[in-house]
Amino acid sequence: MIDYISISTLNDFIFCPYSIYLHNVYMETDETMYHATPQTKGKLAHEGIDQKKASNRADDILALSVYSEKYGIMGKIDLYKRKEKKLIERKNQLKKIFRGQLYQLWGQMVCMQEMGYEIESLAFYEMSTNKMIPVEMPEERDLQELRDFIKRFREYNPDSTPFTINPNKCRHCIYSNLCDKTTEENVYT
Repeated sequence: MIDYISISTLNDFIFCPYSIYLHNVYMETDETMYHATPQTKGKLAHEGIDQKKASNRADDILALSVYSEKYGIMGKIDLYKRKEKKLIERKNQLKKIFRGQLYQLWGQMVCMQEMGYEIESLAFYEMSTNKMIPVEMPEERDLQELRDFIKRFREYNPDSTPFTINPNKCRHCIYSNLCDKTTEENVYT
């Protein structure tokens, strides 16, 4: 049986593998204990997608659950424009597109393709600026990079992998005040 990886954790893993552990530890607690302003805004911004109210066009698919047996990943897309064959990941604010965010979008794409959907273009939509940011379709080397990354994710063992503290990342981690690996305070307190 395949142990599916949640697509959303791919970005988290790049940011800090230990944050996935902390997320699992604290996920049953009150989110206000660790959620900072960016997460709260992001969650509010996603309500339109999750409640399927972000678009009333018949050809738009919102919040579709997707999975890929080949990649062993699963998740949920934000928006697929059927007529344009365009997959869009919505973000509240994007100052820079990070590799993990691309992995999320590529992961959603391979899931949809495996499920029979045609994807001809990819984009991020920045809600705070109402701006569509096109993204190049991944080439085979990009998809191999994604497969290699998923393999690293699956093989990750916190006991045998040295943990390196990155103060800049720790300051921007919502779990830094709860983390036993750092004494950095996050910038959101």
